[in-house]
Amino acid sequence: MKGRISVPTIAFLILFVCGQAVGQRIHPVPVVFDTDIGPDYDDVGALAMLHAFADSGECTILATIASNRHRYAAAALSVLNTYFKRPDLPIGVVRGRAMNMSAPQKWDSIITTDYPHRIKTNDEAWDAVKLYRRLLALQPDSTVTIITVGFLTNMSNLLQSGADESSPLSGAELVGRKVRRLVSMAGRFGEEAAGFKEFNVMKDLVASKNAFENWPTPIVFSGFEIGVHIFTGLPIANSGLLHSPVKDVFRRSIPMDSHDKAGRMSWDETAVLVAVRGTERYFDVVKGRVICHEDGSTGWDPSGKRDVYLVQKLPPEEVAGIINALIMHMPVGQNHDRSDRPY
Repeated sequence: MKGRISVPTIAFLILFVCGQAVGQRIHPVPVVFDTDIGPDYDDVGALAMLHAFADSGECTILATIASNRHRYAAAALSVLNTYFKRPDLPIGVVRGRAMNMSAPQKWDSIITTDYPHRIKTNDEAWDAVKLYRRLLALQPDSTVTIITVGFLTNMSNLLQSGADESSPLSGAELVGRKVRRLVSMAGRFGEEAAGFKEFNVMKDLVASKNAFENWPTPIVFSGFEIGVHIFTGLPIANSGLLHSPVKDVFRRSIPMDSHDKAGRMSWDETAVLVAVRGTERYFDVVKGRVICHEDGSTGWDPSGKRDVYLVQKLPPEEVAGIINALIMHMPVGQNHDRSDRPY
């Protein structure tokens, strides 16, 4: 009879959905999130997405690590992890020679004043390399995905690290054994890439060259040309959510940038999207190997076999809708009051 579904069909659908959910829980992607949190605020959207994926069982966040040594770096990460009900998630911060860049919109100092967090200073956080080595040593071989949405300082330092109490392996050996792939928002690729010096690569060029030339596992690049066309953040900025540091960051920052009237360009969010869900549904890829030039620009060797870079497949607006929905994710069990006030 039209409009009716048989009992066996309902049973099959229940089993199918449950099986899909169980499959996600059994096989979450183990992820380390490495960010320059501060100079831009797409990092905040990227981390919100990662927590949404963790809540749905699509990934396990092993740690959040800063490649920026600005004084709010660890505290800002602690605010966001606490908001998403993971206050004890390990946090690392780069040590030694490193960039020191604050948020020009001052959102980092605001959320660390307005929201609870356990880690108050960078000194209370792990040394980034020690945390990497400890985490990687404990993971099964060829399982970990590292996402870099900032400077490559920690990647370079990790490769150069030596045996310690966590592992007798060198950094390069440890990465080669434990890391499945590196997903990096860095560089620019394609027809308009010649001579372009992308921010994440250029700011610590020595580290970028060392990391890209010596990384022992595959690298997936979400280049500048991908995120620059995908605008996100307005839905949460204009929402009625209360007591959300993610909303506060976008609501404050978007109006302060003349380029962001349609939302913020989504460089970091695209890296998180493909790190967890893969590339096939969203982007095409070009195979080869990255070249990091002495002037800070990136090139491409099509005869290489290690790397891929993303190429637009879905319309940018469609990818933006997917990202916005994930950024809007609320913490598990959180009872957000909503306001009807216009924003």
